[in-house]
Amino acid sequence: MKVSFYATLRQVVGQKSVEFDLPAGATVRQLLDEMLRRYPALRHELLDEQGNMFSHVHIFVNGRDASFLGQALDTEMKLDDVVGVFPAVGGG
Repeated sequence: MKVSFYATLRQVVGQKSVEFDLPAGATVRQLLDEMLRRYPALRHELLDEQGNMFSHVHIFVNGRDASFLGQALDTEMKLDDVVGVFPAVGGG
């Protein structure tokens, strides 16, 4: 499954997109766990001290914020889903 990282997260992973080998039916949460396993420095960018995802971080699956999907982070994904991870972005 291909995941694209945006803004400051690209610096943490060292590239724009990364392939993750997950089984069909894996959940958004399982993908998040695999991202953190492979890139431990993402933990400080994505999760608070209690292990909850920061409200300013968004994982989009096929253009929809995972928090608004049927089962949020427990939503099952397909291998061809398009995933993007966005930190808070400011500007003016």
